[in-house]
Amino acid sequence: MKEKLVVIGNGMSGLRTIEDLLELEKNKYDITIYGEEPYVNYNRIMLSYLLSGEKSFEDTIINHETWYEQNNIILNKGDKVISIDKNSKTITSQNGKIESYDKLLIATGSKPFIPNTFGSNLKNVIAFRTKEDSDTILRLIDKEKTAVVVGGGLLGLEAAYGIAMHGIKTILVHRSASILSQQLDSTGGKLLQQNLEKYGIEFKLNTTVSEIYGDEVVEKVNFSDGTLVDSNIVVFATGIIPNTSLAKEAELECNKGIVVNDYLKTSDDSIYAIGECVEHSGNTYGLVAPLYEQAKVLAKVLATKQTVGYSGSTLSTRLKISGVDLFSAGDYLGDETTENLILLDEKVGIYKKLVIYNNKIIGMVLYGETADASWYLKLLKEETDISDLRTKILFGKSALGDSGHGGNDINSISDDEEICGCNGVCKGDIVSAIKEKDLKSLSDVKSCTKAGASCGSCLGLVEQILVNTLGDEYKNIEEGICDCTTLGHKEIKSTIDNGEFKTVYDVFKKLDWKTQDGCVKCRPAINYYLLVKYNDDKYKNDKRSALVNDRVLANIQKDGTYSVVPRIWGGLTSPQELKDIADIAVKYDVPTVKFTGGQRLDMLGVKKEQLEPMWKDLNDCGFVSGQAYAKGLRTVKTCVGNTWCRFGTQDSMGMGVIIEKLTWGSWTPHKFKIAVSGCPRNCAEATIKDLGVIGVDSGWEIHIAGNGGIKVRVTDLLCKVETDEELLEYVKAFMQFYREDAYYLERTAHWVERVGLEYVKDVMLDKQKVNFYAKRFEESQKHAQIDPWAKAIEEGFTKEFSPIVLNPEESHSFEAKEI
Repeated sequence: MKEKLVVIGNGMSGLRTIEDLLELEKNKYDITIYGEEPYVNYNRIMLSYLLSGEKSFEDTIINHETWYEQNNIILNKGDKVISIDKNSKTITSQNGKIESYDKLLIATGSKPFIPNTFGSNLKNVIAFRTKEDSDTILRLIDKEKTAVVVGGGLLGLEAAYGIAMHGIKTILVHRSASILSQQLDSTGGKLLQQNLEKYGIEFKLNTTVSEIYGDEVVEKVNFSDGTLVDSNIVVFATGIIPNTSLAKEAELECNKGIVVNDYLKTSDDSIYAIGECVEHSGNTYGLVAPLYEQAKVLAKVLATKQTVGYSGSTLSTRLKISGVDLFSAGDYLGDETTENLILLDEKVGIYKKLVIYNNKIIGMVLYGETADASWYLKLLKEETDISDLRTKILFGKSALGDSGHGGNDINSISDDEEICGCNGVCKGDIVSAIKEKDLKSLSDVKSCTKAGASCGSCLGLVEQILVNTLGDEYKNIEEGICDCTTLGHKEIKSTIDNGEFKTVYDVFKKLDWKTQDGCVKCRPAINYYLLVKYNDDKYKNDKRSALVNDRVLANIQKDGTYSVVPRIWGGLTSPQELKDIADIAVKYDVPTVKFTGGQRLDMLGVKKEQLEPMWKDLNDCGFVSGQAYAKGLRTVKTCVGNTWCRFGTQDSMGMGVIIEKLTWGSWTPHKFKIAVSGCPRNCAEATIKDLGVIGVDSGWEIHIAGNGGIKVRVTDLLCKVETDEELLEYVKAFMQFYREDAYYLERTAHWVERVGLEYVKDVMLDKQKVNFYAKRFEESQKHAQIDPWAKAIEEGFTKEFSPIVLNPEESHSFEAKEI
């Protein structure tokens, strides 16, 4: 008969223990889990990406409902355990369930610490620890107000970044002189602060929140430096407290946390504890890697397998902010007995510091370049004598190849070197899993080993190991584009290119789709590939397969209203056009009118039922849709060029208007932005656009595949041309080649990085191919340059925008009558 194992807590440490236990012993326990939150197990490490909008909640889920079902685990979501009875070996839940156990695992995690500040009891004063916190922050942030984040540690920085990514003015308050003071020295903190300031975060260091004012909700925040700001939200990220309340009430031994021995056993022989709620040898841990190390030990204990006890963890830190590479571990400050090896390039943004004691690394800070983090950490953990490596060690492992200590490829990494710090997975674990379980894709490796399944920063190394292990068998196997199919973009595109299809359903049928109607991921992709093949004249763009913004021809806002952006050719307008827009904004009582970064006017806060009449009024004034919502051309940004500027070498405004009128209405895999600068001073920022044009004395430079978003990518120079005619030919050809070759939702930057710049140049520097793609672009534009606003009105599609109003007098009344 199976023993009964009850787990209190449905979070990462408790569930990792269960995963490891099932790997060792599938049939030893009947497992029941109680979770306070109403969700399956999700990855809290990725909360910052959830807040910033870079990931969806689905992306953060570790264990789906099916995992619990397949492993015969009973999950009680949203049901908090309120008491433990050690004598009767039972627990009682908030919903009144009484559950008996043979073994009990407490994994209650931690509670956020919010200091007792004047006004800290007001509504909109919240922590940042859960999905609910993230949802609350997203609901409350307001572009008219300032968001205040208190605490310059990991969570505070990630919360501030996530809020700032929505265009919200964000102030981060930290009582120390340097941010991330528990993980970085002052130099690293300064470099990190300079980087984060680029995202619009204002830092107040050596400062605290004195008072929070408001009538029930936050209205103003007063700082210790005397400044006062209007605010409607204060996020505290000022530390955590082990959640020991249940354990204390059950009279288990507790200090800072629930006291456990090396085998994670509490003061009761039948009760174990793990994670942020525990105290081991006087230490508590708030990072995920130590918790997963505890899980490995505890899983073996529960499976009655022989194991070495848990002896504590060396803490290492990575920051979960896109575009920021940061790693620290060990004693990164040192003292008078230690020495520092330092590499610093402030202009490039690289800082490496190794703290040395008796010729051994005892701590490190890596900023801007973290590729060798796992190697340095291995040297630290193994207490390696680095006497012979000192002169080259700061330049990374590849610099030591000639001395026999390593090389510049994946083979130089030893099997016991850690690849995934979040999940404690070494290279040898990954290699063994690939060989023994016939893993073929990144998805397989993530599912099986958990390497790369948390913050994702190690996925590049994981893929290298996959390629190196499989050798010729590795065929860069694509993952399915969604759960409806196992096929990737490449196979789907090939099938469509080589077949005949009238609708997305024809494709689903041909490729044996698992679902009849597809889903929000695959339907738009298939619709796009059919549009690429047939153009607008032979294939009717299926609006029902489009995402909401493409479907309603406007960008939905967080309050359910929409933004309307008319096209402004090349950023050039006139007093009459400005007056027309102003009159229309007044007529429809538009709450916000804003100049965009693409040199247009954005009318925000438009109700859905106002879209159709507003579009008609704009059409009547000569405007067409700016397609600010579209997977297609967005804007052509220009500087004034030689028309007005004394430095201008070419007519960038005139050329920008020509290019926009040539390319508007076009559809592409993702949004497409163009800029034309009149001279190399590049005032139109052409070198961070999908297609950038820069005027020079001899003609025009053409740049491609730039990106100015979260992760900035500077363009690659494609070529130089002498005439306007040549330039326009390349513009048409590049757009057409990109739209036919790239995957749906793949920006030009990601496309070029995937296929390689030389691959693109092989096509774009061949005049015959340029002519071929340019002609195909011209053909596709014949039926594409129709104003979508006017077309939607003409076809009656906008009828769905009208609110449904029921007239009670015309409604039938039905009564149940006895027969």
